[in-house]
Amino acid sequence: MLTRLSVLKKKIPPISLAQFNFFVALWLGLALNLTFYEKIQALTPYHGIKAQLFIAATVAVVIALYNVLLQLLQWRWNAKALAAVWLFIGGFSAYFVSSLGVVISPDQIQNAMQTDPNEMKDLASIRLLFWTVCMVMLPIGVLFLIPIQKEKASKVLLKKMLNIVASFAVIGGMLFIFYVDYAAIFREHRDLKGMLSPQNAIASSLSYYRHQSPEQNFPLVSYGVDAHRSVGVTNAEKPKLMVLVVGETARAESFALNGYAKNTNPELSQLDIINFSQVSSCGTATAVSVPCMFSGMPRKEYDAKLASHREGLLDIAKRAGYKVAWLDNNSGCKGACNRIEQVQFSPELKKKWCSGASGECHDEILVDGLKQYIQAIPANDAAPRLIVLHQMGSHGPAYYARSEAPYQPFKPTCDTNAIQGCSTESLINSYDNSIIYTDHVLSSIIHELQGVKKYQTGFWYLSDHGESTGEHGMYLHGAPYAIAPEQQTHVPMLMWFSAEWKAKNQQQMTCLSAQKSKELSQDNLFPSLLSLLDIQTQVIDEKNDMLQNCAPAGKASI
Repeated sequence: MLTRLSVLKKKIPPISLAQFNFFVALWLGLALNLTFYEKIQALTPYHGIKAQLFIAATVAVVIALYNVLLQLLQWRWNAKALAAVWLFIGGFSAYFVSSLGVVISPDQIQNAMQTDPNEMKDLASIRLLFWTVCMVMLPIGVLFLIPIQKEKASKVLLKKMLNIVASFAVIGGMLFIFYVDYAAIFREHRDLKGMLSPQNAIASSLSYYRHQSPEQNFPLVSYGVDAHRSVGVTNAEKPKLMVLVVGETARAESFALNGYAKNTNPELSQLDIINFSQVSSCGTATAVSVPCMFSGMPRKEYDAKLASHREGLLDIAKRAGYKVAWLDNNSGCKGACNRIEQVQFSPELKKKWCSGASGECHDEILVDGLKQYIQAIPANDAAPRLIVLHQMGSHGPAYYARSEAPYQPFKPTCDTNAIQGCSTESLINSYDNSIIYTDHVLSSIIHELQGVKKYQTGFWYLSDHGESTGEHGMYLHGAPYAIAPEQQTHVPMLMWFSAEWKAKNQQQMTCLSAQKSKELSQDNLFPSLLSLLDIQTQVIDEKNDMLQNCAPAGKASI
């Protein structure tokens, strides 16, 4: 094999370094960015031949820009190694842009950095394998077969200079002709740069490490150090036990409780719940939304680096006397549960609910895990409890694997993770089946809490973000928030309380019920949950505290 490659390499005529750099720029600028040009074409004000000229000018500008950069960066000693890096990064970023409509952003990089092997396996498909071979491995292989001429330094510099001057001439000429059009398009659609490979992945990675990557070995910042349970809580009352379910990839528009035409909430609709129909997320990916909602920082003021080394909601509840636990059936708590008890599922539960091949578990493991946790509480333990359950929910693209047969009423289904190849009907059916299963899991948790007599029990469900299933050509999630479609930011939220909790906190129930159609967000979780748990601290933001929004004048809390 090596001999054949050597013979083939000898048959290929050598080219100059400047030519090599130009050919790489040609591949990067043209072959990997067809979706980018399609988007530009959709936004152009022209039609017919003018539109074609505008797209041709755009292609020429992108190739020229890459040519300038490569002529500056690539020299004979490093040209092939660097080119292979660009082709590798660009090839895979182009796959996600062209196949799934993903816009590569710093948030997407953060999501990728915090993903786990199971989530990576969900993205594997025959389509990805074919793309990897044809658009990544083959071009890189060809790259290393092309011999580069040895030339005098002066000749190399002269050719590079001519290439750079010619490229700037092309860029200047095209921008002079179409400047008004480019300015209008890119001013209104800043997300377009997230579709241009490989600069999207490189620039977003640099931005992530500069602004969003967690600080290493940074001292923990205390927060809410004055937290305490209010004096209104007496020993005669039963302690509170609150279960907070952090949902995954569930969007509000797919909940029948919010008006969806298909009955995706057959069990929850039979329960006495408070459903909030107008709730928005902090981010469009788990790596952003989960730490944000527990941080105490509103979305517009959220600082990921600060959140990574500052105490949050769970730390404050623990300080106030609550025993706090986290049960996870997803990819972890993203730092939110680092200093509280993290409950591990027993081997028998894993055997019952988890797949031996993939290791993924159905969300009913959370129901059984919660039951075991509550049953293990000592009879003489009267401490209040806050228990967080983190769902697998509707995590894509393998929606078909997110439900069990009894909860798959909608047919036909998309039984693959290569969802872009499925019909719209089958894809939506598979996603809706995952919502049906979530409905069953949440209802089962509530039924479990109904049987707990030792505590006043409460339940709060809130999804971390939504999901795109082909709307506007986008799939999955993680789009930049400024341009994210409603499917990714409008999330379901609901609450349930036991009869005893409601009897002792009637004004709370009236207050919460009055906000069912109010515009709310994940900003409300931190202050409102602390208030529901009778925790007082100066870090509670009253304007986002749902219980303060209808408090009587002159009364500090409900």
